[in-house]
Amino acid sequence: MTEDRLTRRRALAVGGLALTGGLAGCGSDSDGGGPGGDPSSPGDAATDRDDDGGGTDGSADASDTPDGDGPTTDTVAFEDLTVGAERVASGFTSPLALSIPEPGRRFVVDQTGQIHLQEDGSLHEEPFLDVSDRMVDVDGYSEQGLLGLACHPNFSENGRLFVRYSAPAREWVPRGYSHTFVLSELRADPGAATADPDSERVVMEIAQPQSNHNAGAVAFGPDGYLYVATGDGGRAGDQGNGHVDDWYDAVGGGNGQDLTENLLGSVLRIDVDGESSRTPAAPSGPVRAYTIPADNPLVGGDGLDEQYAWGFRNPWRFSFGPDGALFVADVGQGAWEEVSVVERGGNYGWNVEEGTHCFQADECPSESPRGRPLRDPVIEYPHGGAEVSGIAVIGGYLYDGDAIPGLRDRYLFADWRAQGRLFAARRTDDGLWPTTTVSVDSDAQFGPMVLSFGRNPAGELFVCTTASGQVSGESGAVFRLTRA
Repeated sequence: MTEDRLTRRRALAVGGLALTGGLAGCGSDSDGGGPGGDPSSPGDAATDRDDDGGGTDGSADASDTPDGDGPTTDTVAFEDLTVGAERVASGFTSPLALSIPEPGRRFVVDQTGQIHLQEDGSLHEEPFLDVSDRMVDVDGYSEQGLLGLACHPNFSENGRLFVRYSAPAREWVPRGYSHTFVLSELRADPGAATADPDSERVVMEIAQPQSNHNAGAVAFGPDGYLYVATGDGGRAGDQGNGHVDDWYDAVGGGNGQDLTENLLGSVLRIDVDGESSRTPAAPSGPVRAYTIPADNPLVGGDGLDEQYAWGFRNPWRFSFGPDGALFVADVGQGAWEEVSVVERGGNYGWNVEEGTHCFQADECPSESPRGRPLRDPVIEYPHGGAEVSGIAVIGGYLYDGDAIPGLRDRYLFADWRAQGRLFAARRTDDGLWPTTTVSVDSDAQFGPMVLSFGRNPAGELFVCTTASGQVSGESGAVFRLTRA
């Protein structure tokens, strides 16, 4: 095994940048401190829903869906799973995304604003791209920074890449808002060791009310369109400044349930290859430099055309399975973490529900006023009281590689506070998927915290970890998963 160490020192000093609030449940109305109270005591933030509601087919036009098996807090251990982990790169601050568009080239996204290139086992000394000069200051407690990367499906030929980062509030951002969500395209010569920072073309901007619940994942789907995850805007309960009124009166506010006022609390789907994707930035409002896929669910109807699915709180990481299924891991508030198989036009419940449970209510509706069901997750786990538990879900991948036969067709994921473990779930036709812990046999310190997963073209998986609960220092590392 070859270990590639990152030995350079950061020119940018970063201290105290906590991921806990960005990922973990809220513990106060301001979300201003730590992972959200005692993770073993979720309190009464959510209760069992009065009926199953839900549904699993995800069709925007479906009105009837099969009932699930109902929620469970018990771990259903289906196998004794262990994986090996080989460290392939280290010395990062907060490696929260990994893109491997072609064999032999890995792009590691560091929240501090840099993308690092590893080629054939060697990590380049200088960053492939550095956008820290156009981001907000990520010193201290923050959930902002460089949050996502997606290489174009034809990246090896056109050198196009798309990054998601947190910029200072633009002039058009409402007074009292925190910052600006920016999605930009940049270019590099195919095979080059650096991208051109001056090639930036802003594709999308969104006003962010608070500094947290930013999600951050971006990825191209098998249909060639770009999928973008957005959080609900921040604060506890999807309420407060910048959180619009929605149809559900039991909990005030709700960007997650809004379809007409903003793009927050959703998974968006856009076409960055269309003619109008060359539209110049508008000086008096947010940039919208893309086209809309004609089959997006709200096109021609009541709602914002970019919306693909909604009802999310903080969909930190998502991925596409080998069959094209979209797995979205949505970080819960104070009681439940969840992963959903997301389809076109689906409503995934927040802030009516947290997981399969009513949020801040004894009873809650199982469908929206339009008669569409609130869709249940396929995976949920509590903040305490079970072997599979934690405080902030980290979405992974449905495994289809060859190196670890025991993981074949299992969805591998983690919790931010992983304590050196991973989780795996087995697909079932109905109800919640059985979920178990996965031990990790590593050649170096593994975590104990997990930030993200990556997948190479052969289907093998990588894990990004850190030893720090804050975005500081150089304990971040990337591991390749192997057979134990």
